[in-house]
Amino acid sequence: MANSKGGKRSVLLLCGDYMEDYEAMVPFQALLAFGVSVDAACPGKKSGDVCPTAVHQSTGHQTYSETRGHNFALNATFDEIDPGKYDGLVIPGGRAPEYLAMNDSVIDLVRKFSNSGKTIASICHGQLILAAADVVKGRKCTAYPPVKPVLIAAGASWIEPETMAACVVDGNIITGATYEGHPEFIRLFLKALGGTITGSDKRILFLCGDYMEDYEVAVPFQSLQALECHVDAVCPKKKAGDSCPTAVHDFEGDQTYSEKPGHNFTLTANFESVDVSGYDALVVPGGRAPEYLALNENVIALVKDFMEAKKPVASICHGQQILAAAGVLKGKKCTAYPAVKLNVLLAGASWLEPDPIDRCFTDGNLVSGAAWPGHPEFISQLMALLGIQVLF
Repeated sequence: MANSKGGKRSVLLLCGDYMEDYEAMVPFQALLAFGVSVDAACPGKKSGDVCPTAVHQSTGHQTYSETRGHNFALNATFDEIDPGKYDGLVIPGGRAPEYLAMNDSVIDLVRKFSNSGKTIASICHGQLILAAADVVKGRKCTAYPPVKPVLIAAGASWIEPETMAACVVDGNIITGATYEGHPEFIRLFLKALGGTITGSDKRILFLCGDYMEDYEVAVPFQSLQALECHVDAVCPKKKAGDSCPTAVHDFEGDQTYSEKPGHNFTLTANFESVDVSGYDALVVPGGRAPEYLALNENVIALVKDFMEAKKPVASICHGQQILAAAGVLKGKKCTAYPAVKLNVLLAGASWLEPDPIDRCFTDGNLVSGAAWPGHPEFISQLMALLGIQVLF
């Protein structure tokens, strides 16, 4: 939830084909949830077009692997962009910056942001564009390590990232090494926009499982971390440091969603050690994980404990399969991915139609969402229940 005393902030997300999936969507939806207006544009494309994305991650080889990610829908037309209307610029990484750095219109756009002193936040390979635009000379910068030679050649003062979560600020330029640093990266950007966070002393638990939806765990998880909350992720029969494979569920013109492999998501705590009294809220991602988690008696007991304590519970997409199995939806108003409507109704809830699919609803301590396009509203409604605000 945001409160804009000083006027609404507006930023531009510079997109391209095969930008890194997380590095586009996490800041995009997080900033929207925090009350910032975000336009996403790509050279040669218009509002409503899509950019394919890439899932980049370390899988034990000498460099990162790549698989196909979600399709990212643009909401602005590049040729109509007026840099003067924006307060800041965000540049995702991935493979897109390699070719965007050769585009004269992109270079001109970045220079206009730099010359006006507006904040530019760039991550991973995005710094290739900053180097091409000649805006890093004499500036301290970090990036994904293979970008180091280009930044040094462009006159930047290279800061070696001690971890892949490292971020560096020098004047109006914020740079990050990889999406692992999103929480700090987004928080630094909010601060540069004049934002302050209140009510952030919250502890939030994520209930994870194998093949949960990639966005539905990562976007709210890193968004809440950016708000300075303590966020833990647990999965039955796994411990802190283990990972859960995720699924990329997308809408590509078929009668149901498609599935592709997503990022591996690292857990931060042990399921068996969870003490409900130590957390202020529970988040249940969707995907395919809820189908089998709903059969786990310990999962059911955990969900019941949160609901009986009247602590906020935010569940999205297929996550409501777990709530239905736990018997905690009776008498509640609830939405979910439409295919889960039967579970919701048989559990005694009143069905709320998600039209459009990004609709989310709050009923008492329950926040329910239909699918990942609704993350901004989903996160904002959970923030409201927790008393967290971003003030401008």
